[in-house]
Amino acid sequence: MAIEKELVQEEIDALFQAARARNHEVRQEPKSRVLAWSFSRSGQISNEQLRAISMINDIFARNLTHHLGAWFRSRVQVSLVSAEQIQFSEFLLRIPELAYVCSVRLEPLRATSVLQMDLTTAPSMIDLLLGGEGKATEPRELTDIEESILSGVVEAICRELTAAWQPVGLSFSFEKRQMQTQTPRLIPVSEKTLCLSFELRLAETSGLLNLAFPAVASNTILRRLGGERSRQRRHSEETRRRIRELAGNCRTSTALHLPPVRVAAESLGELRPGSILRLDLPARTPAQFRAGGVVLFSAAPVGRADHRAAQLLKASEAKR
Repeated sequence: MAIEKELVQEEIDALFQAARARNHEVRQEPKSRVLAWSFSRSGQISNEQLRAISMINDIFARNLTHHLGAWFRSRVQVSLVSAEQIQFSEFLLRIPELAYVCSVRLEPLRATSVLQMDLTTAPSMIDLLLGGEGKATEPRELTDIEESILSGVVEAICRELTAAWQPVGLSFSFEKRQMQTQTPRLIPVSEKTLCLSFELRLAETSGLLNLAFPAVASNTILRRLGGERSRQRRHSEETRRRIRELAGNCRTSTALHLPPVRVAAESLGELRPGSILRLDLPARTPAQFRAGGVVLFSAAPVGRADHRAAQLLKASEAKR
């Protein structure tokens, strides 16, 4: 049998007050904060990645400085100016009217990057390579012979780039010079590129050397640089402990012998079983305990039960 209950006025008022309190709490709950986001900021180079890129390109600039200086027999200075991510259209706007622009093949990515060199330094380079003094002249368009000579300089630049970027696994090969009207066809103008700028100082002239990587190459570079930094942190503590345990069970070749000493070939020719070969070493000279060919300790041969053993005396420099 159902039991009906009648509410008094005080109970009804209490129910309404509780409902109003719940609604007030819902209104007071903090809302999620919405921030504006620009998609052009996605994929930007972090400070850590920028430091890694700068380190690689500092090596390239230093090596190219030595290589060109020895080749030209003149004072050359190459230095990194900037490393940034910009759209290829912006890179094209920075190319002066008189410039040397060429395509560079990136392997194994099968991608094409763009290398641009100011023609302010080109006449000095060509003059030095032809035996001149490298005097500065007004920038001008190159003749066919001068362009062929300058292509050798670009090939040298590509070789030094390959050597510097070897840790990332990229190799650079010069393809051909491109007219500025053809350059926008190499990389989509709206594509974000990794742009590297170097200042090249030669004799009395200076100019910029710029390199633009397409997105497929810049993303690979940044990913591999990040992988190199995190490689040592990717294993858990349990995994590292297990690796150390397994490595501890590995066996390596060791040896206990006297330091190297010279012996006359005539003495070796007279050796017979039972002969005594006099070594030019003091009688108290300790033996060397080596592991994998590396001297770790000075030691003395001893016996332990029915086995040969080595008593370790002093750690070597390699052990310290």
